[in-house]
Amino acid sequence: MTRVWLVVLLWATLGTVGGCGVRSHPPSPPISTPEPATAADLLVVPGQRVGPVTAQTSRAALAAHYGEAALADAPIAMGEGTTAPGTLVTPGPGQAFSVVWSDSTQTRPQLARDFGPAWRTPEGLGVGTDYATVAAALGTFGIYGFEWDYGGTLVLAGSRLGQYDGTLWLRLAPAEAAIAEHPEAYRALIGDTVFSSDNPNLAVLDLRVYEMVVYFAPPSPPP
Repeated sequence: MTRVWLVVLLWATLGTVGGCGVRSHPPSPPISTPEPATAADLLVVPGQRVGPVTAQTSRAALAAHYGEAALADAPIAMGEGTTAPGTLVTPGPGQAFSVVWSDSTQTRPQLARDFGPAWRTPEGLGVGTDYATVAAALGTFGIYGFEWDYGGTLVLAGSRLGQYDGTLWLRLAPAEAAIAEHPEAYRALIGDTVFSSDNPNLAVLDLRVYEMVVYFAPPSPPP
């Protein structure tokens, strides 16, 4: 009997030690979930920055932020048949933009253009913005007539956004359907003339921003 009890006692002791050994291991850390990705910086502050891009952002810095795969060097159309050295950036859907370099060293951006619709100024203006939103942000302003090189360009001087004059260029275009429905209103707004924002013909043409150009430097003439 004594030998039997010794075997039972030894078995129980080993079982207890083994169990304690298992339980003494530190608990597995909980499976961590990655922090949600920070939303891309899609804010445009004319004269200061386009997202993370400033007047001091080199092409190397551009690649470090967006990745080389998102960049493509190419001549950028500047109007009137001219081009300038630039880099097309495509971070994601609706987020594309082009950087035009001040010179061939690609160390100092002059301006940004060819924006996708995701980019917006602090006032909510960008490609695709409708005329009512533009008017609410600017108050009284001027707009160049259509069907010439600067057709549909807004005149910011004297508006609520006069501080952007020379660093932000917005161009509006009417919808084809609106032109077909109101041909007289459209014809009344053609030509190298600045029309006031209270011109009743503007309200019926379903105008929207189709182009935005942002300068990083002091005010410049229209591109």
